[in-house]
Amino acid sequence: PPGISPCRVTTALDMLTEVDAEVSNTDIFVSVAAVADYRPKAHQAQKIKKHTASFNLELVRNPDILATVASRSSPPFTVGFAAETQNLKENALSKLQRKQLQMIIANDVSQSGIGFNSDDNAVTLIDRDLTSTHLPQASKQKLARDLISRLATRLDRH
Repeated sequence: PPGISPCRVTTALDMLTEVDAEVSNTDIFVSVAAVADYRPKAHQAQKIKKHTASFNLELVRNPDILATVASRSSPPFTVGFAAETQNLKENALSKLQRKQLQMIIANDVSQSGIGFNSDDNAVTLIDRDLTSTHLPQASKQKLARDLISRLATRLDRH
């Protein structure tokens, strides 16, 4: 779309580098999806051949891009998502506070008929001041428009 400059990345570390290069020029940072939490500790240039019946793969944590952005000395207005299957509000509040976000958008991905594999969703917005607003089930396009409108309003107060 006009005004969009995509950055092509392969790994979470690549994504962190690109985000870090661009984020100082932004007023708002919306982290809409997480990269993998872990990556293989060692990179193999060639196929790993079968030699034994079992194989151990050591993983290391990827950087938390959203928390990294939110912890900057002058962060943009930071917004994260919490896709939860239980304890929606409690888990979302924990993430909001732990990562020092201005807002989190929580959705219950265990509900059938909305969220994953559906054109509809329902979400709850929670601000840093713990104000909670539920947006009932609607098309994802309508929810996206509502979210942008509400983010713009909150950004004005930031």
